[in-house]
This record gives sequence, C-alpha cells and structure tokens, in this order.
Amino acid sequence: MPTFIYTARTKKGEKIEGKLDAVDRRSALMAVERLGHIPVSVEDKTAVAAKAASAKPHFTFRRAQAKMGMRDTLIFTTELSDLLAAGMPLGNALNSLANRKTGGVADEIIAQLRDEIIHGANLSDAMATQPATFSKLYVSMIRAGEASGAVHEVLRRLIEHFERLQEVKEKVVMALVYPMIVIFLGILTLIFSMVYVIPKFKIVFEQMGAALPLPTRILIFGSAWVVKYGWAAVIVLVIAVVLTRRWVQTQAGRLWWDKLLLRTPMIRGIVACSIYANFARTLSTLLSNGVPALQALGIVEQTVGNVVISSEIRNARERVTDGTTISGPLAAGKVFPVMMTDMLAIGEQTADMPGALGHIARRYENELNRNVKIFTTALEPILIVMVALAVGFVAISVLMAVFNLTNGLNV
Repeated sequence: MPTFIYTARTKKGEKIEGKLDAVDRRSALMAVERLGHIPVSVEDKTAVAAKAASAKPHFTFRRAQAKMGMRDTLIFTTELSDLLAAGMPLGNALNSLANRKTGGVADEIIAQLRDEIIHGANLSDAMATQPATFSKLYVSMIRAGEASGAVHEVLRRLIEHFERLQEVKEKVVMALVYPMIVIFLGILTLIFSMVYVIPKFKIVFEQMGAALPLPTRILIFGSAWVVKYGWAAVIVLVIAVVLTRRWVQTQAGRLWWDKLLLRTPMIRGIVACSIYANFARTLSTLLSNGVPALQALGIVEQTVGNVVISSEIRNARERVTDGTTISGPLAAGKVFPVMMTDMLAIGEQTADMPGALGHIARRYENELNRNVKIFTTALEPILIVMVALAVGFVAISVLMAVFNLTNGLNV
C-alpha cells in the first residue's frame, strides 16, 4: 500500500506534518480529515522521492513570481472589501473573484489565495506567499484586521492609503513630464541640425572660399565630429548609463544617489515632502489598525524608498525602549524636521498618534503641491532659455557666415 506524506492544520491553526498508508490520494485526504485536521497538501512518498532525485540544483531556474500591478491590486482590494462588507464568507468571495476569468495574472493570484484559504490558511498568511503583489504593509494590516474581526474595514483603509500614495507619486511624475519633453525635443533639434543642416551649409561655404567667423568654424567642427564619431558617443553614453544604474543599485551607490536627491536645489523639496508624507500616512495606517509601534516602524522603514531616511528609521527603532514613544528617537537623528517630531510628540502626549500623523501627512502633502508648482514654474523658463541658447547659437553661427559672404560679394 502506498505511503503518503501530508501537511495539515489543526482546528487551532497549528501546522503539522506526518505520514500514512492509503489506497490512493483521495483516501489519504479522507484519512487526514478523520484525524480532525484540515489537509493542506498530500503527496505520494514515492513521487516526492523521485522528484527530489531528478532535481538539478546547478541548472535550475526559478520562474519569476506573478505580480499584480497597483491598479489591479486596488481593484481586487475594493471588490473583496465590498463582498466581505455584504456578508459573503471569505472563501466564497475569493472564489467569486477568481471565477471572473479576466485573462490577466490577477486570475492566477486570486485562485492561489482561494486555494490557500480552502486549505485552512488565514488571509494574511495566504497573501504572505505572494510578496511580489502584497507588501509587508498590506499583510501586516490584514493580520491586524483578522485579529480585530474587521478585515473589510482594513481593506477599505488600505484602498484609501494606496490611493493617496498613488496621487502623490503621480504629482511628482507629472512635474517631470514637461521638462523631459522640452529637453528631448531640444536634443533632437540639435542633432538634426548638426547631422543634416550644417553639412549642407559647410559645402556652400567651402565653395565660396570665404573666411568664416569663429562661431561658424566651431559649429562646423562640432558637426563633423558628430557625423564621424556620433555613433561612438552614443555607445559610450549607453554604457555609462547602464553602469551608473547598476552602481546606483548597490548599497554605496544608492546611498550616494539618495543623499544627492535630498541636497539638490528644487528637487530636494519635492523628494523630502513626498517621503515625509508617505512615512506619516503609512505609520498612521499601521498604528490605527493595531500594529505595534516597533513592528510598524520596521514596515515603514522598507516603504519610504530612501536609504538615508530608512537608515534613520532603523536607528530610531534601536533607540526605542518601550515600543511606544518614537518622537524622541526620531528627533535624535536630526534627519526629520523639528516640526514633524514636535507634532509626533504632541500625538504621544494626547494618546492620538494616528491623528497627529494624519496632520503631518496633510501638511507635507500641501507642501509637496507647493514645491511641485515652484519646480515646474521655475524649470520651464530655465529649460526654454537653455534650449533657445543652443538652437540660437546654431542659427547665429550660420547667419554670421552668410552675412560675411554677402558683404564679400558686395565688395
């Protein structure tokens, strides 16, 4: 009779493993249920041994885990919250969402969540198996909601939280769209002039045989260099960008880059306010859902998106002694603004940390809006002047040569 290896959960949710003899897998499942356990997996011992023997660790390639995008995650969270608020059991709600068959990766992920729930896992544990889609913040809040029995309310707060963060992110991205378009079009105009227009003028000037002004000679030399070595410059530029990106992904490179963002004029206001607003919103959401302060700081440390700030949060966690007072340790590092730590201290004194963090988030979101407006207002004319100077140099250099030639003909 075959031997089966099973993994199951007790009625209290404890994970257990064992072996039993049965005619087939279905009989093994029934035997596990008769023991009073909820089966999670049941496999033939022979098949497990064969699978292990055929494994080739030196040449195995792990498939990238499927991931839902932010938009799909928000839709899933909204629909799940609505179904749970309407009184539908969790397993039925996930089964309903999995059976829609939208054709995307969401179908596979939701089906896996449903299967985990059917096998006796908690929603937070099931989501923890999908770290590419559900962050530690998401999983921790769901776990807190399960403890309080209000998962649908936690889901609603998650929706509000991620919508705010998405709005802040979109504001920062939109602030950079117009400047990038201006720079891109300006570079294209210069390249077109240097590669196509200037060589034609060069032929005319050489045929006339007149002396050219210094700006025109510089322009012709630059055009000839671009035509002859432009491809090499592009290759070098691409290699430099790739190497820089890889270096920035290292610990030292990321630290240097994040420090640069926090020190660069005009940009530092946008980056800092975005980080502070994200920090306050995330910490407020976690604390208001019953997540302990130290654990909440650990989650926020991984979500702020800046090595300098996350390092300071990690140091603050080490300085926290009672797990509740965090304003003092944060202020000791002198990275966070004094106004921010003072407002946190007031929240601790009034026992309303979520409320104080909400005020902090709104303050820095408003300041972010102002900084974005200042950035776009100042950057647009600066970029226009830079592009105008470059294009103007080309035009003036050509016109100066034309005027010289014209004067020579008149003489």
